[in-house]
Amino acid sequence: MTDLVSSIPNLGPASDISFARAGLTSAQQVHDLGAEACYAKLIRARTKPHFIDFYALAMGLQGRPWNDCQGAEKAALHVTFDILKDTPKSTKEKGRSDLEAALDAIGVIVKAR
Repeated sequence: MTDLVSSIPNLGPASDISFARAGLTSAQQVHDLGAEACYAKLIRARTKPHFIDFYALAMGLQGRPWNDCQGAEKAALHVTFDILKDTPKSTKEKGRSDLEAALDAIGVIVKAR
């Protein structure tokens, strides 16, 4: 049996639902991707970004309590969070299908130059 996303410290049962919307259904997937990539997927899946959620995830993946994040470490995570939340949520170009945009996002389509 696979551990649920909510088995990661600092994450609750609601995390299972929001992470599943982003295509992440196991704690192992989240650990494999890391906090930044997972949070980017959550944002693209239209989860409203909150800094506390991001750093709670980052701390949880390290096995640390969410309130252990302080000082320079917290400031650095805030910079990363700001970049993630300000990144466009879609790379779809006008006239492209959703399938083409998805294939391009994972590097399958080579853009004409």
